Amino acid sequence: MFTSGFFMYVFVSSFTPGPNNIMSMNNASKFGFANTVRFVLGAASGFFLIALLCGLFNVLLLEYIPAAGGVMNGLGCLYMLFLAYAIATSKPGKEGEARELNSFRAGVILQFLNAKGILYALSAFSAFVLPFDDSWGTLFLTAFILGGTAVLSAGSWALFGGVFNRFLNRHRRSFQAVMALMLVYGAVSVYL
Repeated sequence: MFTSGFFMYVFVSSFTPGPNNIMSMNNASKFGFANTVRFVLGAASGFFLIALLCGLFNVLLLEYIPAAGGVMNGLGCLYMLFLAYAIATSKPGKEGEARELNSFRAGVILQFLNAKGILYALSAFSAFVLPFDDSWGTLFLTAFILGGTAVLSAGSWALFGGVFNRFLNRHRRSFQAVMALMLVYGAVSVYL
């Protein structure tokens, strides 16, 4: 169950660029690491809830994935494109909208529209956990591991954004373009 393959999958899936990590780095580059912690904790809490729901309803969701998968992918892609637009067009003096995207609530909501995260949690449970154990304790522990890894990954990306704050602000337009393109790529890759 909790094999090296499971932990490798969790590590790679969590630390690669995705909406959580990109938003964490972008927020920290604007507001600093300390002010981004609430977003990171929101993202991790939301992901814990998503992971737990995926574990609890994995069999049911897998039955409906062909029908619901397209809708979830579409919503997730639209949200990623919205985030890409918000990052690409944000201006230094227009911090009100950006601050709304740097909140605990925004971090939680992001998880419910994060197609990459939902598919990651579904596949983690279906491939590594449920074939061996479907007890409540195992489902909760797995969701806790996935949520804890989300804190580490988004926190690492936020730390990077906070440490290189001056550099990133000096090259703000280029940085925003790269982050927006990464989100667009993430949205497009759902369909590749």
